[in-house]
Amino acid sequence: MIVETNIQEVKKRENSLLIIKKIIQSDGRNQLFDITGLSGGFLLNDDDLKLLETYVGPAIFEDQLLQMGKKHLGGEKVLGLNRTSSGILATILALVRPGSYLVHYLPKLPSHPSIPRSCELVGANYIEFDNLENFFIPDDTSLIVITGSTMDHQVINVEEFKQIIIKAKSHSKSSDGGVPVLVDDASGARLRTVIFNQPTAIELGADLVVTSTDKLMDGPRGGLMSGSEGLMNEIKSKAHQFGLEAQPPLVAGMVRALESFNPKNLLNSLEKKHELNKSLNSKFKGFEETPTGVMISPDVLKSQIEEKGIKTSLSASDISFAWAMILLKDHGILTIPAVGMPGASPTVRFDLAAKDAKILDLDELTDLILNSLKTLLKVVDDPEKCKNIIFN
Repeated sequence: MIVETNIQEVKKRENSLLIIKKIIQSDGRNQLFDITGLSGGFLLNDDDLKLLETYVGPAIFEDQLLQMGKKHLGGEKVLGLNRTSSGILATILALVRPGSYLVHYLPKLPSHPSIPRSCELVGANYIEFDNLENFFIPDDTSLIVITGSTMDHQVINVEEFKQIIIKAKSHSKSSDGGVPVLVDDASGARLRTVIFNQPTAIELGADLVVTSTDKLMDGPRGGLMSGSEGLMNEIKSKAHQFGLEAQPPLVAGMVRALESFNPKNLLNSLEKKHELNKSLNSKFKGFEETPTGVMISPDVLKSQIEEKGIKTSLSASDISFAWAMILLKDHGILTIPAVGMPGASPTVRFDLAAKDAKILDLDELTDLILNSLKTLLKVVDDPEKCKNIIFN
């Protein structure tokens, strides 16, 4: 494998950031097309900028975040965090006992790495399921986590969601009448509710929910958590102890993003994804639709390459990484495998709800994607060339 360790994933990301810098310096921001669905941003005005001081900022913006966050997620109390992963870590630090169990249910494995890694930090046992028939709750369980939408936008069935809540609340071995439930709704807080018309996590009976304010909305990379006041007080205390809370610029950016959030932007992507998926598959098989775009998994990408008679010793994920770097360097198209944090999904996904996706018409985007695949096919049988592409 070319990319085997977290350190190598960081090196890949650093190379991507250098390429992004060169594109912007030479051609301008309008020649970079961020269609990760995670572009985020800061919709701050001049008056906001004057208030981003250590203590003034929280005094002004945290109450606004409370009101907007409750409207977006439900719940009694709201907390802004550095990232969704920070909220998950703070929750596990606050609620999960060493030696006890955290049980995770998600629509499709694998888990986001922040959950098992946080369990490892506190010395807790981690078990995960993506099949309700196999799901069970051990006697000594401190927390149940439900993932609303996976890293590849697989969305949980609402009936399965309800069943997990019922099992958690009726767990007879819990001394306080059930096991608390945290929903990792990073993108799901919008995908589930807007695209799939599901209720919010809190409406479905969850005690806590956390979402990412840069996923499918125009906010900064940060986490927004809401839930019952008692649990949120414990989590907020841990977040402040370990510096996991969002600082004033992030909080202000979250407020403005929540104010500007428009579900129509997501709904408008639905028709476009059908057309893009059809056009791509007419030339290169294996693409499938996501809730707001199209994607191709590493395993499918590799199998399609091999079906063309091209032999490669690269792993499926390395092929995705090389393709993502070609998309970025040659065509200015930014996808998650190029810039994702260690452990992020290597699936190449094109999110048509992203702001930059509106700059390119579908024919142009299709041509760029297909041209990048032609380049990939020329180098995928040469590991050294692909290594140079990934790490420069």
